[in-house]
Amino acid sequence: MHISNQVNQYDAIVVGSGISGGWAAKELTEKGLQTLVLERGRNVEHGKDYITEHKAPWEMEFRGRGNRKYLEKEKPRQLRSDVINEYNEHFFVNDNTHPYEVDDEENPFLWVRGYHVGGRSLTWGRQSYRWSPMDFQANAEEGIAVEWPITYEEIAPWYDYVEQFAGISGQKEGLPQLPDGQFLPPMALNCVEQEVKTAIEETFPERTLTIGRAAVLTEAHNGRGACHYCGPCSRGCSVGAYFSSQSSTLPAARATGNMTLRPNSIVHSVIYDKETGKATGVRVIDRESKESMEFFADVIFLNASALGSTQILLNSKSEVFPEGMGNSSGVLGHYLMDHHFRVGASGTYEGHLDTYTFGNRPNGFYIPRFRNISPETDHPDFIRGYGFQGRAGRPSWGRGVDMDGFGSELKQKLRDPGPWQVGMTAFGEILPDYDNYVELDEEKTDEWGIPLLRIKASIGENERNMRKDMAETAAEMLEAAGATDVSSYESEYLFGEGIHEMGTARMGNDPETSVLNGHNQLHEVPNVFVTDGACMTSAACQNPSLTYMALTARAVDYAVDQLNKNNL
Repeated sequence: MHISNQVNQYDAIVVGSGISGGWAAKELTEKGLQTLVLERGRNVEHGKDYITEHKAPWEMEFRGRGNRKYLEKEKPRQLRSDVINEYNEHFFVNDNTHPYEVDDEENPFLWVRGYHVGGRSLTWGRQSYRWSPMDFQANAEEGIAVEWPITYEEIAPWYDYVEQFAGISGQKEGLPQLPDGQFLPPMALNCVEQEVKTAIEETFPERTLTIGRAAVLTEAHNGRGACHYCGPCSRGCSVGAYFSSQSSTLPAARATGNMTLRPNSIVHSVIYDKETGKATGVRVIDRESKESMEFFADVIFLNASALGSTQILLNSKSEVFPEGMGNSSGVLGHYLMDHHFRVGASGTYEGHLDTYTFGNRPNGFYIPRFRNISPETDHPDFIRGYGFQGRAGRPSWGRGVDMDGFGSELKQKLRDPGPWQVGMTAFGEILPDYDNYVELDEEKTDEWGIPLLRIKASIGENERNMRKDMAETAAEMLEAAGATDVSSYESEYLFGEGIHEMGTARMGNDPETSVLNGHNQLHEVPNVFVTDGACMTSAACQNPSLTYMALTARAVDYAVDQLNKNNL
């Protein structure tokens, strides 16, 4: 590797330590590169800092519901996402300390963030699905945005690679729209879910209900323990049963002796050398001291999250790139996507009153996309599709909040679980749209002097039409399964609420219409790579994190090969 006498010189720099940043660190260090991992937030040590992991409600000051006055004041936007509670709120940032601008405060973009080592890998939902060939082909076939510069066949070996390391439990189904992977044994559907599955598949042959494919171990794997179904995953998992940077990739990187991890390091921008046409390093501001410093490397991976990486690129201005590094195309910041949801149905399922669930399964069932996958399933009012995530269970004493009654009679009723309930929520694809974008606010900065992001995004007619179908198909499947009191719902969805933000530095074949090439490499700055959600050219409807992992491992393999050939 390149040797330099320059202070703070490394072979590689990784910005961010979440799901994709952890993978970049693992792959770079295992290939022999001295790698600096920069994390803008505090350090979090595996196990030691999971301070609420097994606490009971009565051990919490507000019984797990949290100090609502504090949360509404300090985390008002993220609180609307419905993922923050008293057990995990320390893993989410303060909205006031880390502000961003929106045009409509009543309907803001919800940017849910965790600034600490491991990032959102400590709190993610762990649903892990491959994209299909049709997902990578859809843009080109439908004339939407730009085509992907890669195919499913190119990324499939990398899906294999990351699945085998991370540990994904699931059931093979042989579906073209949801390719099978390298699975650990699946978790079991409960008795009601089994009956619902049978009824749906008999009534709608093109629809399949399967257990969720989850980055949760069902058997010991790579030195990590199997899940014991305790349930509170978003508080941290000290046995490492679910995949996170802390439990998996960062320990692997640390074991090589090639990783330097520096928390509290806010990356201001990437340093560009006009003479060589390459990046030389990054400018960093220490979060606590606010001291400015520079670190240098031959190759740089941006994994600061979709909007975080794009903010860095937009702020990396120079004579060559007055609108942001790699932005000669003008598309940097545009084509922001998410998954729209909060649509579905629920109902009551009679019978099985002599059975109950065992443990707290950290997973539910999944119904893969079935719309617009063949001429027989095409819908006249929208393109692309959606999948459902759901579960069946019996409500416990908490259902008393909505029950009539008082005193000992009510208490006695609540000693027994209620009837079985089945519910499902759809997650739908959002089309890439130039008018959904982020930009730098030229007048406002955060306390470290970095321009704030201004975010503007809303769903379009295609998504609105899809939401109608989501509600209708959810209800018809539950009715076909024999559920009673079936009701569909559509609640308010705020862009970003899916916490699957994607796009803004998209991949593509043409430098005039995209930021990155097919190797996640900046078209215009060949030693800078972006492999988090920013790189996505479309959104599909599956949870995207597994794809980030595969793209990151693939991009590192290419980058190191190019370094060894002296091409970077």
